[in-house]
Amino acid sequence: ALAQLDEVIVQQQEFDPARAERLFLIAPNSYVELVLMPALVARLREQAPGIKLRMTPFGNDVAETGVVSGSTAMALGRVVDPPDNLVVQHLMDDGLACILRADHPDVGETLSRDQYQSLKHVNVLPPGRIRAGVFQALEQQKLKRDVAVSVTHFLAVPEMIAVTDYCATLPILICRGLQRDPRLKVLQPPVDLGTFPVEMAWHVRYRHDPAHSWLRAAIIDLARTLSKESVCPANIRAGH
Repeated sequence: ALAQLDEVIVQQQEFDPARAERLFLIAPNSYVELVLMPALVARLREQAPGIKLRMTPFGNDVAETGVVSGSTAMALGRVVDPPDNLVVQHLMDDGLACILRADHPDVGETLSRDQYQSLKHVNVLPPGRIRAGVFQALEQQKLKRDVAVSVTHFLAVPEMIAVTDYCATLPILICRGLQRDPRLKVLQPPVDLGTFPVEMAWHVRYRHDPAHSWLRAAIIDLARTLSKESVCPANIRAGH
């Protein structure tokens, strides 16, 4: 074990991100691609300009990403029942908030349970387990939604909310970005919908690869910073 540790230390000392040239194929789900990947790209531009990323769809399950065979460097999202040849690390948790039109005729500064259930909703159907997590959270709180339209990506939601009286329930970190849109407002849901985990999985063969280790460490650091924004509900108005 000590010999392996010494080997890892030597490899990391020999790896220079500023001079490295490498292409990584990674599989973020749609949430991670929108929330975490821009920060990662910015860090690579500053610290490792020779490292390039190619993103591939997460699909419905981690088995579809290529990470199980090792053809993909890592998968990022909700990792359920991973095979033995994957290493899985928890990155962060995020919660849920609601977005509505800023000048909504029926909802002001707070959103009640009755209002939530009487509104029509835009539902996001990303592939994978986030979808199940949102439905489970609503079911546990016995909160009903009248879904008027379902979309396949988070980016479609604000445009639909801005021109309707509909509501959408989205991850807090996505809502924080949407707060900058003057057409929209972000409110806390009327009940606690809990959190969902974001995880990173990679093939065991990359455990000691210095370039992979550096990239994973960068992602972990960025996720830690983002998680502080997610757990703090400041500027998101409360329901009742």
